[in-house]
Amino acid sequence: MFKAAIRTLLLALVSAAGEASASDGVVIIGNANLRQLDANTVARIYTGKVIEVNGVAVTAVNASTGSPVRNRFLQAYLKQDEDKYTAYWTVRRYIGKGASPRELTRSADVINFVNSTPGAIGYIDEADVEPGINVLLR
Repeated sequence: MFKAAIRTLLLALVSAAGEASASDGVVIIGNANLRQLDANTVARIYTGKVIEVNGVAVTAVNASTGSPVRNRFLQAYLKQDEDKYTAYWTVRRYIGKGASPRELTRSADVINFVNSTPGAIGYIDEADVEPGINVLLR
């Protein structure tokens, strides 16, 4: 019985480690006028519930629909898949509560947009992080 409990515990730990690594590799970046954020604030920004952080108007951008980094971002920060996220924004737009964040195709486009737009926030693959990028959350 003790061995079975240990085995169950080990399986649960391995499963949890696999889930934690699913969010690995997505880095939240922001314009120089933004400071570090927590995961809850990021989720609220990407669902249109927060439009200002510390007195700075925030403009979020998404990676393109179906991209691996977007899928990992949605799972890690919003606990949603693409269909659920799209449906969420379809309803919000219909009831007049805004539109989903603009989509950019390449990480370089996200980086350029974030660097040149005050209050901009985006996410990229960790492999695309360059020196000088303002990382808000890893």
